[in-house]
Amino acid sequence: MKQISCMALLLAGSVAACAQTAVKRPAASAATPYAKSITAAGMKKHLYILADDAMEGRETGTPGQYKAAAYIAEQFRKVGLQPGANGQWEQPFSLWQDTLLNSTISAGGKTFEFGREYYAALRGNRAQTLEATDAVFAGYGISNEQYDNYKGVDAGEKIVVIAEGEPLNAEGKPLFPRQPGQGMGNMMRDKLRTAGGKGARAVFIVSKNAASMGRAGSRLRRSGLYFEEMTTMEYIPNSYMISPEMAEAIFGKPYNDLLAGIPASTPPAGRVTSLVFDVKKLEVKSSNVLGLLPGTDKKDEYIFITAHYDHIGVINGEVHNGADDDASGTSGVIAMAEAFMKAKKAGKGPRRSIVFMTVSGEEKGLLGSRYYTEHPIYPLASTVADLNIDMIGRIDAEHAKDSNYVYIIGDDKLSSELRPINEAANKQVGLQLDYKYNDPNDPNRFYYRSDHYMFAQHRIPIIFYFNGVHPDYHGPHDTADKISYLLLAKRAQLVFYTAWEVANRAQRLKVDRNEK
Repeated sequence: MKQISCMALLLAGSVAACAQTAVKRPAASAATPYAKSITAAGMKKHLYILADDAMEGRETGTPGQYKAAAYIAEQFRKVGLQPGANGQWEQPFSLWQDTLLNSTISAGGKTFEFGREYYAALRGNRAQTLEATDAVFAGYGISNEQYDNYKGVDAGEKIVVIAEGEPLNAEGKPLFPRQPGQGMGNMMRDKLRTAGGKGARAVFIVSKNAASMGRAGSRLRRSGLYFEEMTTMEYIPNSYMISPEMAEAIFGKPYNDLLAGIPASTPPAGRVTSLVFDVKKLEVKSSNVLGLLPGTDKKDEYIFITAHYDHIGVINGEVHNGADDDASGTSGVIAMAEAFMKAKKAGKGPRRSIVFMTVSGEEKGLLGSRYYTEHPIYPLASTVADLNIDMIGRIDAEHAKDSNYVYIIGDDKLSSELRPINEAANKQVGLQLDYKYNDPNDPNRFYYRSDHYMFAQHRIPIIFYFNGVHPDYHGPHDTADKISYLLLAKRAQLVFYTAWEVANRAQRLKVDRNEK
């Protein structure tokens, strides 16, 4: 049909109009000078800034993260990208964090401190103050037709104290075998629902591990970051993990005696003198940074090149710089943006649009990429692929003798075409492509642990580029001086060549597989 249309135009003398319908695809070989512009020296400059102590470990929602976002946006601006977030460089989003201000529990003439003899999850528990409150021991906290720990128990307006775990039969096996998919967390949720349905004001779970868990100290005084979501109208009482010593103070008898009496014909009664749980919910601001390079004839289709720029901040006074994790990937995104813009200025820009996105909140649970895919700026249906880079600057123990490698993860999960493209691109680079962690049975489950997975959930083909873990992973010694910069540049060049092909090929990638 196109040949006929052009012939008709030629006969009409409209040669120029016909020529405009055919956009020349930049040849793969044309990518080479721009790939070679991704250098060790250039990436080293960016990485040393991103992993500097001044960035304070780039923890999400902190001044260090804000400094890093500003630096990345400035680099995108300098190379000539367009602001990629609806005319802005940053896509802002809010997270929430619960912070414990004060908490004590008193019983039996003793006062117990949070983080020593007991602890409580901050998320899901509300601020609470109780004075002179009756307590009752309700065994394992189970109530059903076959087994009822609440028989004869009046839990209304009381603190219900229960034992962790579950009842066992004479053979030492669970009296009520769990159903498929039902873990201990589900069981505990059921116990809390039961106590709430019977009017409990709070639930104390007696655990022999309560004190050891409490040794985490200050880390327990802040919840993880989370998105504010609709809360259920179901009443779930506050729950606290307490030590056996606390249970003895409440009931005035050894905890082992309480256990031996399950089920009890007369449930033990006790008293809690006071309970203070002062927790405050705080809003935490964060953002993803996006730069856009518009395409030519296929500009309404999008390739994403991503990395996370956050890390884990300052812990016990030590800055965790995150040079490899993931200042390395972030530096790669910046370097590729510059390389693609050089090609664009030379008249060899990509046919499809490329979005260079660095996200925050990855270390908190892939929060930034989750936010983007739930609030996309560019239609997910028009997003062709995500090439995600998370740690490409170091060498793991398995490759100590031959460091010329990179792990490739997820390239064959959704599209049969992406692996051949990446392997062809690698002929320009010459790395060993290691698929070890692409095995669906890999116990590390790296496929699920970085931002590409949020795209994959929407059936967008992905590749995750990764150097594997090393002794400095998530430690204070993941510093810029330990990066292998020549290898870093080489790995980034591989991503560039692959992106070049995906952005310029005639057809968008097929989505013809559904592996998880």
